[in-house]
Amino acid sequence: MTALKTSADGQIRWTNWARTEIAAPATLSRPASVEQISEAISTARAKKLPVKALGTGHSFTAIAAAHASAAIDLSGWTGVESADIESGLVTVRAGTTIKQLNAALDRLGLAMINLGDIDAQTISGAISTGTHGTGAKLGGIATQVAALQLVLADGSVVACSADERPELFDAARVGLGALGVISTVTLRCERSFCLQADERPVPLEEVIEQLDELITGHDHMEFYWFPYGRKALVKRNDRLPLDAAVRPLSRPRQFFEYTLMENVVFEAVCRIGRAVPKLVEPLNRLSSTALSPRAYSDWSHRVFVTTRNVRFVESEYAVPRESLIDVLNELRAMVSTLKDPVMLPVEIRVAAADDIWMSTAYQRDSAYFAIHQYPGMRYREYFDAFEKIVAQVGGRPHWGKMHSLDAAALRELYPRFEDFRRVRAEVDPDRVFRNAYLERVLDLT
Repeated sequence: MTALKTSADGQIRWTNWARTEIAAPATLSRPASVEQISEAISTARAKKLPVKALGTGHSFTAIAAAHASAAIDLSGWTGVESADIESGLVTVRAGTTIKQLNAALDRLGLAMINLGDIDAQTISGAISTGTHGTGAKLGGIATQVAALQLVLADGSVVACSADERPELFDAARVGLGALGVISTVTLRCERSFCLQADERPVPLEEVIEQLDELITGHDHMEFYWFPYGRKALVKRNDRLPLDAAVRPLSRPRQFFEYTLMENVVFEAVCRIGRAVPKLVEPLNRLSSTALSPRAYSDWSHRVFVTTRNVRFVESEYAVPRESLIDVLNELRAMVSTLKDPVMLPVEIRVAAADDIWMSTAYQRDSAYFAIHQYPGMRYREYFDAFEKIVAQVGGRPHWGKMHSLDAAALRELYPRFEDFRRVRAEVDPDRVFRNAYLERVLDLT
């Protein structure tokens, strides 16, 4: 979660979840209405301060860093504004976390179509950075957006959808926080549904041989590859009939598997590896063999989301889905050449092509590679080598994950890059919504 602290001398400090970014906002407001969001922006403009909306700080990049800016903390602007159970359209305030949203939808008998495995982000932050789950026929969270309300740089409040200001809508669904402050998000939801989950260790070579079948044969599929182990943890989730009874893991099993093994024990293993790097490879192999199979069913959001208490740093790129095996094989060969060992597994997911201008899956079915390292362990050589591998196939970086690309490189990867910049210039000609990260990736000079 975002850490906002004010010192005795009145200095505000912000840091993100991964503790990779720190900022000192010039001012801080906590609006509780659209009118107060508009007022905060107008006040910042009068003071000639850039504006940055704050979510929960779960991005690993500096996309949300509000250094020397007017920071707008949306944690007081939460909740569902309206819900149409029949159509599934739900309008939610921008500061609502996905965890809060899931609980609210649950009470309404509704659910998100697809989710990632983290629920700490705000809904506005998740769509603005292109957060996604997995599923060959499903897009990222932003594809579930039916309409948006934004507060623009001049303080005006505007709505956009496929029918109303469609270009602004195409840009704002993954808007990077560069177009305005999202005030509400209208989502296409559906009736609550259950998922059958199957999670088990599988030899990596077997995963590669069966990859097409795994991807197309399940509603949701992902796998975690441990760089020095022979096995991968394969997760398969499939929808059950609406009248199916759920069979969740027992509370003792949940505690053992997720709280104890995947958090407490794994944290201890990581700390040992950081302290004694030569133990990383055997510990990594042990982790891949110690995984236990489990099968259960539960309401969708309880299956999608996993508690992550072990901190890490992360880079993630989307590549064309047909490049998945080639990239994986190059990644496997590269890891063996690194001077510093890799403690954490690589997460691999898939998503369907979409039509959102700044989405990593724009006009192509995609495979996502997320690489991680434990804090305090060297990662630069690993992340740089990873970027070189994905660059060969036109890899697009997740906007909230660590990467080194600038506007010159990104312009070649996104066919609608200049259209996005044009819309941004129209709604924010004075570049009110900016920070160092946005200046780098959008060339806001």
